[in-house]
Amino acid sequence: MKKSIIIFMMMFTIITYSQKKKNGTVYIDHPAITVVEVMQQAMIASDADKVATYLADDFKSFNGVNTNPNNKGRNREDFLKRVSTFKDFVNYASLKRTNGAYPDALEYKDDEDGLWVQTWDSFKGVHAVTGVKLDGPVHRLFRLNDDNKIVSMITYSSTTNGEIGRSFSTRTNGTIYKNHDNINTARKVIRAFENSDFDKAYSFFTDDARFSNSETPRGEALTLTEYKESIKKIRETSDVESFDMNGYPDYLNYEFRNAKVVQSWWTIRLIRKSDGKKFELPILYIHDFNDDGKITRSSAYYSSKVLED
Repeated sequence: MKKSIIIFMMMFTIITYSQKKKNGTVYIDHPAITVVEVMQQAMIASDADKVATYLADDFKSFNGVNTNPNNKGRNREDFLKRVSTFKDFVNYASLKRTNGAYPDALEYKDDEDGLWVQTWDSFKGVHAVTGVKLDGPVHRLFRLNDDNKIVSMITYSSTTNGEIGRSFSTRTNGTIYKNHDNINTARKVIRAFENSDFDKAYSFFTDDARFSNSETPRGEALTLTEYKESIKKIRETSDVESFDMNGYPDYLNYEFRNAKVVQSWWTIRLIRKSDGKKFELPILYIHDFNDDGKITRSSAYYSSKVLED
């Protein structure tokens, strides 16, 4: 039995190794890699003349995520026209190797079509017409002929997004109100804090409301209990002289996600208890409301620098 097991394991090992077959050579350094990287830099610089020197006469470019089975790609002439206008559509373009990645040149054993180069890059830029930021990975496959000219380029990219297409049309995103019950609630909250009526002020918030400000670390927020404690500490060192409204509040009922937001601008006048020094703190409050008219989130934007001596 033991002998049979050993024979079986030997046969399994032989079968496993027999499944491996070399199909060419992969190069980490190769003149073809230099060709495609220099060409790509010329491409994002919109230098069509320089790009042309690296392309074969029968060059074709393809979109790797195009699902049209009849797609015949873009020929050399059309591709160069597109390169020449690239600067009109993308500002601040840059293309760099993705961190930790590097291009490969692949010379297949039985492939008579030439040498292949594959690249993994990160593309950044700004869409010139809409101002949408472009930032994402680009993977390309290049085939080169014996003259080291690029015969084909296949691009797999996710640097664009639907926002560019949407930005070419004008659309509304809800309604702005000058007067609304939620505005009344936001004002009552501020006036309650102004008059140290904390129970009333906190009654307008949900139990799971979250609180943050412009100096809160990203992704963090205070609970209602934590916020109460922070207000208590502020009142121990400072008296509130007044909350003065600047302009008027706006209530924005967004179509997108049906968000309900009141934003209001104030100047808080504080008196430091230790020496009687007065401070003026400009502040923007943004209050998010639920369907029941309760505040679910409060965000405050200000600079604590104005409270320093």
